[in-house]
Formats: sequence, C-alpha cells, structure tokens
Amino acid sequence: MLAKIRCLGNSQGILIPKPLLQQIGLVDQAEMRVEGDALVLRKPKAAPRSGWAEASRKLAAAGDDAAWLPEFANEADAELKW
Repeated sequence: MLAKIRCLGNSQGILIPKPLLQQIGLVDQAEMRVEGDALVLRKPKAAPRSGWAEASRKLAAAGDDAAWLPEFANEADAELKW
C-alpha cells in the first residue's frame, strides 16, 4: 500500500487507515522509531508497575493487605502509617 505524505501544520504526516491501526491494536499512542531505512510503529509498552496502585487499594479495601511473612517484620512496623 502506498500512502501520500501530506502537510500537517508545520509538519508532515501520513494518514493511516483505521483497519491497519485496529489490526495491530493502536488506539491513542504509538511508539515510533527508525530501524534501518524503515519507520516502525508499535504499541507502547505498559509502564513498569502499571496498575499496582489500584491493585493495592483493592487489597486494602478487602482487608487482604496483611504482611505475608509477619515473622520477618521490623520492630517499628506497627508505628508506620501507610
């Protein structure tokens, strides 16, 4: 498939057909890089620890956030406020 390079403001761009974006799962963002003589678009990798904060809140709300190995706790742990 050939795509025409167009002026987009002060830049240039290519319109990518929606079926192609859907085929590889691109929605809001794309990782873009040059590899050799090719411009490559990929789905962005999820951020490290993505979703951990929400999972922690759910564990706390369910009361399931107790120490896993309480025998290895520190003396001052009971005084900490999270």
